Amino acid sequence: MLKLRIVSPESVVYNGDAVSVKVPGTIGNFEILNDHAPIISSLQKGKVEYVNDEGRHEMTINGGFVQVQKNLVSLCVEVL
Repeated sequence: MLKLRIVSPESVVYNGDAVSVKVPGTIGNFEILNDHAPIISSLQKGKVEYVNDEGRHEMTINGGFVQVQKNLVSLCVEVL
């Protein structure tokens, strides 16, 4: 299980568990699963999708950054 934290300049958008996270990287979309290698990547305009116990969720972003380290996924994004 991943710990996912999504923050925008205005607020904390989500802070909880996730099974998977899909993000719009600047060189292509990619998916983050349990035990993903550490990474820091910039994000472009597109959809962030994540799955948790409550189902599938998505939001449109205008860009930002993602960091993955030891099953902690941190997104700093501008939400549209």
